[in-house]
Amino acid sequence: MRPTRLWALLLAATAAVPAAAQPILLENARVFDGRRDLGITPVLIDGERIVHVGTPLPAAATAARRIDYQGKTLLPGLVSNHAHVGNTEGLQHGDRYYTRDNVVRDLRQFQRYGITTVTALGMNGPAFFDIRKEVNASPALGAQLYGAGAGIGAFAGAPPAAAMGLAHDPVARPRNAEEARAAVATQQADGVDVIKLWVDSLGGKFPMMAPEIYRAAIAEAHARGLKVAAHIHDLDQARDLVDARVDIIAHGIRDRAVDPMLARKMHDQGTWYIATVNIDEANYWYAENPQALQQPFLRDALPAAVRARWQQPQWQREQLAGANIPGARAAVAMNLENLRRLSAAKVKFGFGTDAGAMPQRVIGFAEHRELKLLTEAGFSPAQALQTATADAAALLGMDDRGRIAAGKRADLLVLDADPLADIGNTQHIHAVWQAGQAIER
Repeated sequence: MRPTRLWALLLAATAAVPAAAQPILLENARVFDGRRDLGITPVLIDGERIVHVGTPLPAAATAARRIDYQGKTLLPGLVSNHAHVGNTEGLQHGDRYYTRDNVVRDLRQFQRYGITTVTALGMNGPAFFDIRKEVNASPALGAQLYGAGAGIGAFAGAPPAAAMGLAHDPVARPRNAEEARAAVATQQADGVDVIKLWVDSLGGKFPMMAPEIYRAAIAEAHARGLKVAAHIHDLDQARDLVDARVDIIAHGIRDRAVDPMLARKMHDQGTWYIATVNIDEANYWYAENPQALQQPFLRDALPAAVRARWQQPQWQREQLAGANIPGARAAVAMNLENLRRLSAAKVKFGFGTDAGAMPQRVIGFAEHRELKLLTEAGFSPAQALQTATADAAALLGMDDRGRIAAGKRADLLVLDADPLADIGNTQHIHAVWQAGQAIER
């Protein structure tokens, strides 16, 4: 081979190897690391990871690109343990909207609002697994996606196919224990991250999943190394599911107060609890607070058709006069009371809102509203933020996120105001980082 030809090949090979990314040093921000306030301290990022927090800085910091975040607060990216994607279009909802583009649209909105990991807890279409693979390889496509695939519901029951717009109804609906075990096996083979069960009669309107079915599903999932999250509403179902050793209660208990025996059992077994207080509050809060629709933080989260409808005084009056509103208010009050009781019992809390399942469960905004609701239940701002970061990541069994610490993913939320002084300051978003990349908002 001629020398010039060899030299050309060597140059081409060198050009094909991407240059190492320059480290990034975030300076002068107050840092809440997911568990505690570190004060003003530097954070060094190299590639997708945080490599150092605090002083003295390592030698690698001398070559870093510096970003001055003076006056800002730095948090881990929020982690949602209960949301839905690709299920809405304007004022409509249903599985006809479950497309790759709509899922990415929703994940980008979660990301813009600082939620960098999303668990889509059921009603996902068959494309979920391919979309998950694509999105999780590219921060530009939005928040990282995990979830339960379609989930396992009650035969002719929850989630109600007609009411939820499930024309093709991807949800497994076993009629006996054998079919329940088979559904778990099939969903594991598909590659789900968690098993989702619906155990709710929706106020007696639909058949409840039989105990023999959900007990078989839980046992089978555990035998296969999978956690199980259960949709519930009432105390009785929560009690029996905890007896069956469910891993996650995926909605708050809203009919009656939690008793000390159940709280103690949840603590002792390590049962996770996701209150989703906003799920009921959303039925009246927007109609009751129309002035919030003029604020960019909410306005920018709403599709045009939703914003136009909610701005109508007639809609606001009709919504607040609805027959379901007193029940929704009572559910919120009971949910908050049960959060207080379970917090006193030191039960483990996850974070979620059911955002994306219906138009009124507003992606991104709902999560920041839920943080406020946690403080109304007596959580300090730091406790609320820990629930939505370090604890929510632990619920998923993910030790690579939810904290600002060496070795963790550089999924970060930068705020213009201090959320430890006022949890409402999480709405003052300055920047979002995902896997070491600043995301264009």
